[in-house]
Amino acid sequence: MNNISQNSKLKTQILIIGSGGREHAIGWKFAEDFKQKGQDLELFFIPGNGGTAQIGTNVSVSSIEDMKDFAKENKIDLTFVGPEAELSEGIVDIFQKENLKVFGPHKSAAQLEASKAFAKDFMDKYGVKTAKYKNFQGPMLAIDYLKEQEYPIVVKASGLAAGKGVIICQDFEEAKQAVLEIMEDKTFGDAGNEVVIEEYLEGFEASILSFFNGKKIVPFVPAKDHKKIGEGETGLNTGGMGVIAPNPLFTEEHFKMFEEEIMEPTKCGLIKEGLEFSGVIFFGLMITTKGVYLLEYNLRMGDPETQTTLPLLENDLFEVVDKTIKGEDFELSFKNQHACCVVMVSGGYPGNYDKGFEIRGLENVTCPNFIAGAMLSGDEMVTSGGRVINIVGLGNTLDEAREKAYENIKKVHFDYEYYRNDIGVIQ
Repeated sequence: MNNISQNSKLKTQILIIGSGGREHAIGWKFAEDFKQKGQDLELFFIPGNGGTAQIGTNVSVSSIEDMKDFAKENKIDLTFVGPEAELSEGIVDIFQKENLKVFGPHKSAAQLEASKAFAKDFMDKYGVKTAKYKNFQGPMLAIDYLKEQEYPIVVKASGLAAGKGVIICQDFEEAKQAVLEIMEDKTFGDAGNEVVIEEYLEGFEASILSFFNGKKIVPFVPAKDHKKIGEGETGLNTGGMGVIAPNPLFTEEHFKMFEEEIMEPTKCGLIKEGLEFSGVIFFGLMITTKGVYLLEYNLRMGDPETQTTLPLLENDLFEVVDKTIKGEDFELSFKNQHACCVVMVSGGYPGNYDKGFEIRGLENVTCPNFIAGAMLSGDEMVTSGGRVINIVGLGNTLDEAREKAYENIKKVHFDYEYYRNDIGVIQ
């Protein structure tokens, strides 16, 4: 493989793994910070997208071995891993064996996202507050268990299912059907080899990203995700139609409960299990009348939470990541502002949709914006995925941030575009 860069090492070189809006936002934040410092930066993305191509170099390799070889040959200073798939396949372990600096959990810790059954057993063992649950590796035992349960109830495919393997069931028949679809019809592929059946929790959700240096978990501002395709949180689940931060419903009291009953027991469990790493822990929370519960861990930056929170982060991202990897102490500081991210998607998403449509008006956008599912075709940016663009409004109030996001999203157009008009509307 040829070296892409022969430049002097006065220039910092960062490799970002992934192809979505999250990776574009991570690259954007690195670029903004280096520009502010007046230092040179070269960004590479594997595989990247149309947006990352405008701030760095997209590299076309597919295997983790090839990614490792690229990082070695080009003397990459830091690799930041975006997606869960590569983390669960052990990319961090492979890079570390070659003494390459990489940010993310090793394969054993990545199980906390790759296996919901493993995660629930970990929560139970270390007293992390979570819903009552039971794991099953066969459909008949799961269905027998469902006969005795109260409804609604939650049925989850245990493995990685791109954020779509969770079904809320209103009665026994629905739950039985969900188990059969997951375990026998393999709706979510091998992710359905095991199911988790979980108590349904009533309340509102919050998302908290954090950095973990192997000794201490340092949280971001809490965010609020909007997962459903339709306004008023209706219709099918998606990878996320928008996010606001900070979450206006999440109080200081909620934060204290989160720290004491979820974050600290998680840290203690990771250390006791020998699962220390330098990377991200994402806490998916449900806030109920009985307190704050953990729904799930992600072991990487959330999408589109990353696009929403990074524009609020005051720290230099490279310096924080470097300290995290070295196990050094650090604090995170966020602007006293609000962010509202609205996602423009292809019509038909999260089902079937057409692609290849020219995106017009991006040059008129005056706030942070990140390409999620689009590519450059000559001089044109064209749609190539379901979630296409993230537009992020910033303001001193949530209303101001919302107004900025929607004012800018109206400047962008492509055939069959769709977005929700109620991101950040608090019921």
